[in-house]
This record gives sequence, C-alpha cells and structure tokens, in this order.
Amino acid sequence: MTYRERPSAAVAGAVVWTRAGDPVRVLPDGCTDLIWADGRLVVAGPDTRAHLAPAGEFTGLRFAPGTGPALLGVPAHELRDLRVPLEDLWPGRRVRIVTQRVAEGAALESVIGRRTDADRVGAAILASARRGEPVSALAARLGMSERQLHRRALRSFGYGPKTLARVLRMGRAVELARGGVAFAEVAVVCGYADQAHLAREVRGLAGVTLGVLVG
Repeated sequence: MTYRERPSAAVAGAVVWTRAGDPVRVLPDGCTDLIWADGRLVVAGPDTRAHLAPAGEFTGLRFAPGTGPALLGVPAHELRDLRVPLEDLWPGRRVRIVTQRVAEGAALESVIGRRTDADRVGAAILASARRGEPVSALAARLGMSERQLHRRALRSFGYGPKTLARVLRMGRAVELARGGVAFAEVAVVCGYADQAHLAREVRGLAGVTLGVLVG
C-alpha cells in the first residue's frame, strides 16, 4: 500500500491524502473526510470504531476535528459511522458541477468554497478533550450545562466530549507506540490507569490489539 498526505493550502487545518493498494484499517480520529473514489465524491463521517477501507485508489480531504461538518453544512452526528454520497447532502446541480471539476483535474480542496467563522466552543471542546479535562470543568468554564455541551459536541464532532477524548487519546497512544515507545510508558504518558487499561481502550476502539496496530 502507498499513502501520502500534505497540508491543504486552501482549507485551514485540513490534510489532502492519497492512498492506493490493499484494504486498510482506519482508526477513529474525530475527523470528517471528503473522498474521491471511482468518479464519485463521498463523505466519510466521524467514526466511533475502526473500519476496513476497501482496496483501490483514493484521494481525500481530511478536515481537522470539528471543522468538516460546518464546511459541508451537515451536523456531524448525522454522518457518524457512515459513508454518504455527496449528492445525498448537497443539491444535485452543485454536486454535478464539482464532480465534473474534480474529474477534469481540479484539486479536491476547490470543492469547498465556503468559509465559516471561528468556532470558539468547538475549539474549547477539542482542546479540553486533548488534555483529558473533566467535562464538568469545561462546562463550568463556558457557562454551559453538561447536556448543552454534549449537544454542541455532537454537532461538531459526531459524539460527546468523553468519547472525543477517548478517540484522541487512543490516537496519541498508537502514534507513540508506532514510534517505538514501550507500551507501559505509552500508558503513563497518555494518562491510562495502567497498561491493561490501555489495552482495553485500544481493542474497544480499534477492534484489534495495540501490538497488531504497531506490527
């Protein structure tokens, strides 16, 4: 399999990626992707569990966590764990125009023509989840109830702050382990109770052991 990615020059925080080859396990990462495959544009929503992406050649635009749904005009929770043709989300005429442009060689980034205002609450949820902060502390700081915060997170990320934190923590753990850090140390650095806790979380979200992912 070959895989390459680069920062998007047109969409802040996004990454343009290409993949070719055999099926691959894709881990949940809190992101939404716009994917070009077999002459069609498909939106991959935020995942709560790993899935096997099929073999083939693909180009994708991966939005930073919390940003894709606003740019696409669809709440994240409506896309959760789904792969949806863009024509199911946008007017048919618009989809035909952008599909033709991409087919003729236009950059996938050019499909996203709108910009959104800075999302202060979404950014706070993301930063808090990365720190592993209690949801109650974030809600108090933002002057919101935990229920309001949960609904807000669903729209931007597809799941609540606690699940987002689990997904992001696992992603960091896998990255460290793939970089050669011992599993016991990964557990400590990422804030797991112990190595057994790390193992349970990885298996629960990825469907396989950390050893399989690293190997």
